[in-house]
Amino acid sequence: MLLLALDTATPAVTVALHDGSAVVAASSQVDARRHGELLLPAVDRVLAEAGVKLPSVTALVVGTGPGPYTGLRVGLMTADTLGLALGVPVHGVCTLDGLAHAAGLEGPFAVATDARRKEVYWARYADPRTRVSGPAVDRPADIADELAGLPVVGAGARLYPDAFPDGRDPEHVSAAALASVAAERLRAGVALDPPRPLYLRRPDAQVPKNYKVVTPQ
Repeated sequence: MLLLALDTATPAVTVALHDGSAVVAASSQVDARRHGELLLPAVDRVLAEAGVKLPSVTALVVGTGPGPYTGLRVGLMTADTLGLALGVPVHGVCTLDGLAHAAGLEGPFAVATDARRKEVYWARYADPRTRVSGPAVDRPADIADELAGLPVVGAGARLYPDAFPDGRDPEHVSAAALASVAAERLRAGVALDPPRPLYLRRPDAQVPKNYKVVTPQ
């Protein structure tokens, strides 16, 4: 097993290589506006660090979000394209599950990432492996009572400390955590998600209401 994992659902552009037992190389850069520019060079760096050629990869793992439309689709399209070119399976893992795994918390907790528009993407967990609700998108004030008393992992807690006073690291997901989640599930025979985006609302970009279609003469 040689898993190449990547995620662009948060401001982090993150890539990792996992041999089925451990992460052998990883790269993460935080830049919310350059997912498309940074992702493939990060893949090249990780493979070079591990001394592995791309055709040796046996499967792709990609974060499925939820996340902002433009950034999220960069990782998903790249994973789909690489999987097709290599003839290997592409597995999806919820990005929030990666954050839950990386947090290492044992008791109940929540994960919240920045959804923009003064909202967060969030989910509740019984433990690092068990999501009990979500993912969903809401305003922090609307879920503060529901999550009261719980540690909240991710950038959402940092952005809205009044709603989530017990904020915990990591702030953004890492592909290393996603790869570890996927490897653990594959070893246990648990089916992984398809590599399809978790879009929980319409994209920020909208077609103008008075858009005029010009017919060629």
